[in-house]
Amino acid sequence: MSGGGPARKVPGPAGRRPQKPAAPRRPAPARRPHTIRLGSPRPRLRLVSLGLTFVMLAFVVRLLQVQAVDASAYSAKATENRFASHTLAAERGEITDRKGVALATSVDAYDITADPKMFTPQESKAPDAPEQAAALLAPILGKDAKAIAGLLKTKNTRYVVLARRQTPQVWNQIKDLQRVFAQKATADRKNNGPGANVLAGVFKDDSSKRVYPGGDLAAGILGYVNADGKGGGGLESALDKKLAGKDGELTYAQSGGRRVPTAGSSEKPAVPGEDIELTIDRDIQWAAQSAITEQVEKSGADRGYVIVQDTRTGEVLAMANAPGFDPGDLSRASSAAMGNAALQDVYEPGSTAKVMSMAAVLEEKKATPETHVEVPNRLHRGDRLFKDDIDHPTWYLTLNGVLAKSSNIGTILATGQLGATQPEANRVLYSYLTKFGIGQPTGLGYPGESRGILARPEAWSTSQQYTIPFGQGLSLNAMQAASVYSTIANAGVRIEPTLVRGTKGPDGRFTPAPAPDKNRVISEATAKTLAAMLESVVDDQEGTGTKARIPGYRVGGKTGTSNRVDPATGRYKGYTASFAGFAPADNPRVTVYCAIQNPTKGSYFGGQICGPIYKKVMEFALKTLQVAPTGTAPAGLPVTYEQGS
Repeated sequence: MSGGGPARKVPGPAGRRPQKPAAPRRPAPARRPHTIRLGSPRPRLRLVSLGLTFVMLAFVVRLLQVQAVDASAYSAKATENRFASHTLAAERGEITDRKGVALATSVDAYDITADPKMFTPQESKAPDAPEQAAALLAPILGKDAKAIAGLLKTKNTRYVVLARRQTPQVWNQIKDLQRVFAQKATADRKNNGPGANVLAGVFKDDSSKRVYPGGDLAAGILGYVNADGKGGGGLESALDKKLAGKDGELTYAQSGGRRVPTAGSSEKPAVPGEDIELTIDRDIQWAAQSAITEQVEKSGADRGYVIVQDTRTGEVLAMANAPGFDPGDLSRASSAAMGNAALQDVYEPGSTAKVMSMAAVLEEKKATPETHVEVPNRLHRGDRLFKDDIDHPTWYLTLNGVLAKSSNIGTILATGQLGATQPEANRVLYSYLTKFGIGQPTGLGYPGESRGILARPEAWSTSQQYTIPFGQGLSLNAMQAASVYSTIANAGVRIEPTLVRGTKGPDGRFTPAPAPDKNRVISEATAKTLAAMLESVVDDQEGTGTKARIPGYRVGGKTGTSNRVDPATGRYKGYTASFAGFAPADNPRVTVYCAIQNPTKGSYFGGQICGPIYKKVMEFALKTLQVAPTGTAPAGLPVTYEQGS
């Protein structure tokens, strides 16, 4: 630029102010060393405390639930796992005869039990332990293998019963098998195997088994005990509460199915049952049963019964049935033979019932033993002709002879005198039949006993009003029939028959049975007259019961042969043969009654096939009871009379 003029200012960037000269910097102060300061612990402690509080609260809540709310449930589970309980079976009382000889008793036996938990795969180390064990046990216990396996698989229990009342020999077989399997399991574990033992969970409980020393002796009276140890029939059933006693209970600590001996136990002892003493005499029972069994087989009969009764007390000394059964081996028993046919069968008695008709005639003073009765060969009454067992010319019999020769026609004629009209006579006869116990319970209280059939007199049909006097058209059982003769032998007083003399408790104290009811049926004089008339049946040559004579003893008795109603068809088919009587006739001590149903071989008349049984059993009973021979002569009442006298 020429001229050297003043210099021109060059403008800076737009908006930029001219910068001031920088002020001189002060030197930076020296740094202090860094100090670490600790935080406050209180927040952390509060947090930890809060956490612990929640944890403790959870424990407290759980503890309250376990110990208070669910205490019973957990206690039960603990008890279930730790403790085992089972029933202590009471010893069943004995049944003895009148002399204390055992007819039914109990012997030591075992209930075979199992712990199902020990048959699970986890415990047994075998996936099919129940099936394996069942296959081994079934032939020993005589049970179905599937049924046993089902029991071994039972859930929610540590105790099942596989079989009751097994003999010691059965348990010994199981023990032997357990020993073998235990040895195999031990050897298997040594070889690193599972060591399965499928029988480890099988145990035994002490029990008892019912046995009958006499086999089938008195089985009809005794009955039997079922598989559960309860009375299943007869007196075993009727007196089950007395015989059974009261079961106890044992609770003990266990581990692995085994009792822990050091852990203690609680026991409620079982109370033994009472012993029952019967009125039966074992020896007389044996004689009666042997005699009737032999005759039933010989006669090809359906069945038969014999009853022996003490006339002074009403006690039954024997009650035998044929065919019988063994209550200790029911697998071989016939259902038709089980029970007590002497009390449960009902049948038309036939001529043995005529003694009640004669009792009514004598007691009402309508005749005496010497009264004459003209007996034609046929008698028309109502809508039919009546006859005797045999065709005969007109008989001229005394009332005693009507009974001795067992005339149906003579009996109809005699009982017709009981009333001015036939309906009135029927009512009088009915009153005596009921007083003798016909159509009424015997008083024994035996299960299934029949009371027989006796319609009221106004319901008697035209024929019944004439057949009932000679024993057709009414039904009874053998005990009722025997009781009729015992009533006459006991001077006209009926004593309810009894089978039980008393009971003996666990303390050994004997308690007699209540005294039986007594009622007078006929007067003593009438009873003595009837006894003399019954002697004529046996003692007189024209009597029908001569086969029942016993040397040295006066015997009174009556034969019976009646049409029999077939239970299968309800129609008359075959016969009932019977004989009833007592001895000694002048001072009676024993009544014997025998009946055989539907004999098909040989004779079917009561005097022919039951008379000998009566004799055999009566002779045995008189000797057993040491009854002295009779020292007086028979009454010798007349049987016939001379025509025109």
